[in-house]
Amino acid sequence: MNEQTATVIREEFDRNGFVVVANLLDDTLDLQPVFDDYAALLDRLTTRWHAEGTLPSTYGDLSFRRRAAAVIGQISNEQVAHLDISLPKVAVYSEETPVHTSEATFKLLTHPRLLDVVELLIGPEIYSNPIQHARIKPPETARPAEAPGNGYLEATPWHQDQGVITTDADETDILSVWIAVTDATEENGCLCMIPGSHREGLAPHCFEIPAKFREKFVTPVPMKAGSALFFHRLTKHSSLPNQSDDIRFSFDLRYSPVGMPTGRDEFPGFVARSRQHPEKVLTDHRQWTALWHDARSHLVSRGQMDFRSRWRGVNQPDCA
Repeated sequence: MNEQTATVIREEFDRNGFVVVANLLDDTLDLQPVFDDYAALLDRLTTRWHAEGTLPSTYGDLSFRRRAAAVIGQISNEQVAHLDISLPKVAVYSEETPVHTSEATFKLLTHPRLLDVVELLIGPEIYSNPIQHARIKPPETARPAEAPGNGYLEATPWHQDQGVITTDADETDILSVWIAVTDATEENGCLCMIPGSHREGLAPHCFEIPAKFREKFVTPVPMKAGSALFFHRLTKHSSLPNQSDDIRFSFDLRYSPVGMPTGRDEFPGFVARSRQHPEKVLTDHRQWTALWHDARSHLVSRGQMDFRSRWRGVNQPDCA
């Protein structure tokens, strides 16, 4: 990255609270391994769910994208969790609570070009924050009337990422990174941002940020596959519904400075880049997997969990 490009990225991020870096990842070298990984995962899951009687078919005759749309459109939140790269937030954990950690995903999280932009925005001591998700969003029409609901089908409500973390991380410079694995369009549910809203502080969050706190100009942010959207923890954003006939596949990642609270201390992160202590950088996806499995075992031993929201039980007149 040359200095002119770096300056443009920094200036746009500072001005708007977000910046898109186009064509950051390569379709063949970086994204195809992710498609292959999720195709294999979906094959294992559909075989299991069909055998258990919770899915009417394996849909094995369909392409990955159409198969994902058919399957995700009719499974529950509990089943969707098998596709995610973070443990779900649930009341009680078991050693079978799913989390998908793979070499392909780990390479995406630690891609040098991705970390170059992260370093530009938050500095060279980079921690892969455990607030991270894989999202395969099917068309709204993919859900049969009798299917259970899951959060993948709805548009994401208006929020700020700082509004959904624990308060101990309010001063942590958490950077959100949204990677388009498929094209993200206004039709299939791209993100929408409010430019400059990162300078307005933290708004009340009811089900979503009330309308009077987001009355400024809303900007849809369509992106080509392989592009990445970097945004501030206080930037107000949402997503549109998927009204296309195809999936929208993305990764929703966070990075923060090493040594700072992450906002999700029950879950594990790792040092992704360090100029001061390169020996502490995690380079093996199997160690990443072990971190999540160890965290899960610890959560099992703790028994009942309560992931308390900062807004729960608070008397918010703006929510009335």
